[in-house]
Amino acid sequence: MEQLTLLPAIRADGRMTLPGSKSISNRTLLLAALATGTTEIRDLLASDDTARMLESLETLGVKLENFAENAWRVTGCGANFPNKNADLFLGNAGTAFRPLTATLAFSKGHYQLSGVARMHERPIGDLINALHQAGANINYLGNEGFPPLKISPADPDLSKPIQIRGDVSSQFLTALLMALPLTKQQATIEVIGELISKPYIEITLNLMAKFGVKVKRDGWQRFTIEANSQYISPNEIYVEGDASSASYFLAAGVIGGKVCVDGIGQHSIQGDVRFAEALTMMGGKIEYGENYITAHKASLIKAIDLDCNHIPDAAMTLAMMALFADGTTTLKNIASWRVKETDRLSAMAIELRKVGATVVEGADFIKITPPVTFTPNAVIETYDDHRMAMCFSLVCLAGVPIIINDPKCVNKTFPDYFSCFGKIVQ
Repeated sequence: MEQLTLLPAIRADGRMTLPGSKSISNRTLLLAALATGTTEIRDLLASDDTARMLESLETLGVKLENFAENAWRVTGCGANFPNKNADLFLGNAGTAFRPLTATLAFSKGHYQLSGVARMHERPIGDLINALHQAGANINYLGNEGFPPLKISPADPDLSKPIQIRGDVSSQFLTALLMALPLTKQQATIEVIGELISKPYIEITLNLMAKFGVKVKRDGWQRFTIEANSQYISPNEIYVEGDASSASYFLAAGVIGGKVCVDGIGQHSIQGDVRFAEALTMMGGKIEYGENYITAHKASLIKAIDLDCNHIPDAAMTLAMMALFADGTTTLKNIASWRVKETDRLSAMAIELRKVGATVVEGADFIKITPPVTFTPNAVIETYDDHRMAMCFSLVCLAGVPIIINDPKCVNKTFPDYFSCFGKIVQ
């Protein structure tokens, strides 16, 4: 297995430009494909996840043109994919697999969707149950409740509200919201239980509105899409820098000096921008601009007790900050970590202990007490999970070397991560 050794560092200083947001990139690609008209998408993330979405849209007959660096011209198909018979391989790209599942359920074709082994372990049953309520014709090709899937033409019926659990993955609700306009019927979705990761739903609603479909929302429990809704191209759209990716560099600034990230500002549509608020709670000084955020070193990093429902991905970076804090940090409401690229709660607990931390792992929380002394040359398993690799890079700022297994797993969202990180740590 390939390994990367990060040398001890005591300072982080510099400026970097973020890659595009994965969440915004894949949503925008799909909406542009479903719209009438042609959309120019700029600053699109170049990564494994977006590559899987682009490949799938091309297979479905959507005309795509890469006309400049990280810029794509998408000729929309007016909610009618030309190819009605296709097999799609989606790797481990949840932001492609879930929305395409729902969209193809109402696309009047015959489709099979599969991915890597880990994707076939990531539950999708709650989304399929919701789609079945709407009249979708979807069958499991392997284990019940998990991919791969077979999708056949459906006769949608939206006369009753669709009920879906809110406490498993916000991507399920996102998939439903984006797909239901294809039915041309009025559709109502009722969320059962607490909706996790609400900011990701806000991204979805914001982008749908940019493409001409406005969803009526009654709190976080009920969503209504009007009959005859139709996606219309906004002609041009820019993808924000990825707020989750910003978290590693902002954290480095608070731990070790001063770091500025370009491509995202205080008014970002991404919920993970609020990670900066958590850094302030921990003692960091944060400075905002229209299209940048700067993090300054804390004189003392404070332990926190935080409900992380609003920043589920960036909360992983807070687990790294906890290693440098003045006491025990508790991160709560993070059960969604268990259904990501790996079981992140379990993986995080195992790897944090390797560097010397004391860890208590719960069903939906983690408690982290920092090491008395950091363990040098700890070998970190990354579980084919980009965020595990990026998170643990921060350990080198404790002045110890750390070894990252399979560093190329960052290709999922940030292929140049270690190059960018290496430029700011000294």
